Formats: sequence, C-alpha cells, structure tokens
Amino acid sequence: MSRYLNGGSVSLQTKKKIEQIIQEQNYIPNTFAQSLKAKKTNMIGAIVPRLDSYATSQTLMGMDEELRSQQYHLLISNTNQEQEREIEAIYDFARQKVSGVILLAAEVTDAHLKAIKEVCIPVILVGQKHTELHSIIHDDFKAGYLIGQHVLAKGHQHIAYLGVTEKDVAVGVKRKGGFQKAVAHKDAHITYYETGFKMKDAMKTASHLLTSSSPSVIVCATDNIALGVMKAAYAQGINMPTQLSITGFGGYDTSEIVHPTLTTVGYSYFKAGTLSAAQVIKLVEETDVNRCITLDVKLIERESVDNR
Repeated sequence: MSRYLNGGSVSLQTKKKIEQIIQEQNYIPNTFAQSLKAKKTNMIGAIVPRLDSYATSQTLMGMDEELRSQQYHLLISNTNQEQEREIEAIYDFARQKVSGVILLAAEVTDAHLKAIKEVCIPVILVGQKHTELHSIIHDDFKAGYLIGQHVLAKGHQHIAYLGVTEKDVAVGVKRKGGFQKAVAHKDAHITYYETGFKMKDAMKTASHLLTSSSPSVIVCATDNIALGVMKAAYAQGINMPTQLSITGFGGYDTSEIVHPTLTTVGYSYFKAGTLSAAQVIKLVEETDVNRCITLDVKLIERESVDNR
C-alpha cells in the first residue's frame, strides 16, 4: 500500500485490491506525513503575530543569530494576529519541508494542535505555555507582582489596571494575576479595564477612562499600551507623573526615550529567540530538551511613577 500511495509501480491486481480497501475503509491518506518522508531542509519556520512589535523583532533577531551559527536559515510568516493564518502557516511550512517551527501565538487552540500533529514537525512555542508543546516563556506572573509591589511602595491607592483579553494567557492572565497577588488585602482602590494591543486602541480606552475617573496611576499590560495612555493623557493636558503615573511591561527601546521615561518590566526577548532556535534544532536532531524554560524578568524603575 505504501508504494501505491506514494506513486510507485504496482500490479493491476494489487491496485484494484488497494482501491477496494480504501473505498471500504473510507481511508484518507495523510498527505503531510507522506510529503515529509522526503529529505528535510536546513530551514526553520517562525510564525509571528505581527512584525511591528519590539518583542517580536527582538525575538526574531535572536532566532536568526542562533540559526545562522548552526547553518540553518529562518523563514518568517506574519499572520497579522489572525488565528486562521497561523494554522495555514503551519501547513505551508510543512509543504516547504522546513525542519522545525517556532510559534509565537497569543492562544493555542485545538486547531493549532491538530495541525502540529498532522505535519509531524518539531514545534517550539514561545511566550505561552501549553502542556502538549515544548515552550519558552517569560515569568509574567512575577512581572505583574513586581509592578504591583512598586506602585504600592510609591504610595498609590487609586489604581487603574489596563489589561488585555484573557485569551492571551501570558499577558491577559499571568501578568494580571501577579499584580492582583501583590495588591491583595492592601488598602487600595483598584479598577480593571480591558483594551487591545494596538496603541490607538489604548488611546481610545484611556481617553474614556481619564474622563470618567481620576486614578493616580495606570498600570498598563504592555509598554505599547502605556505609550497610548501617555498620548491620551497629554491630549487632556494631564501632567505626568505629577498628576498621573504610568507603568508598562516589556522594556521596549521607546520606553527610554519618551518623557517621562517609562517605569516598566524588562523581558529577555532576544534570549527567548536564541533559546527557541537552539531548542528546535535539538528537537530536529531528536535530542532531549526541557519541556518548558522560564526566563526571568526585572523591574526597571524610571521617571513615570511619582510618589503619593
């Protein structure tokens, strides 16, 4: 049957028998598994949600450096934060015979897992953790805890937390959870809001927030969101950090050049890239690797948080 399914020569009698079995059993051959029997390439595919992101670009730079040192080439598929395109990219990379895939996804669904299983290619998940996949993550819970401790230590009691959808476990759940643990049972009034990852979405949400309430600090789920909040505050003539303090997460380069400079949590994005590349190569070579690696984070205290 294998020779028949792969286009090999078989006798007419054998061909008829195989076709009868296929029809009776309703057999559908796994074309991806068949195609992957061919010789693999020295290419690794990276599936990313967006290219205009500091975190993504730094991670990709780390991947590229490590892969080049190991004589591998990097192929990049940008999905524009669309899950369907992420699934398509997995199959597309299989057709291109890549040796492994590095996946940066906000959410891992059953469709992701089905595609990964069907293509039979080693996959490393970066930024999120999943029990069925090898993962490299940042300590988002600790990051949230550090920020929560910091704003309380600065005397803030009227706090707004501007988060994102909980479908993104790392950013939407873990960071928020760490923050909530830090402020639990403390004498502080905290209001939670949700916005999108894009700066314009954060600006819109912050504009409404700042006209309906007067927090002394806004804790933002990413540096990009924090920049959107800063722009909204400037538009309303709010002085920072005297009237309003702001924090972020990420440690983006832009957080150092805005005024006031942004208090944030630094992440090892470049290291995540080099590690994911090294790990996926080990999987390709069928070497044992850790199921999950957690990278540490650090608080970066700057000018955007004032004392209260």
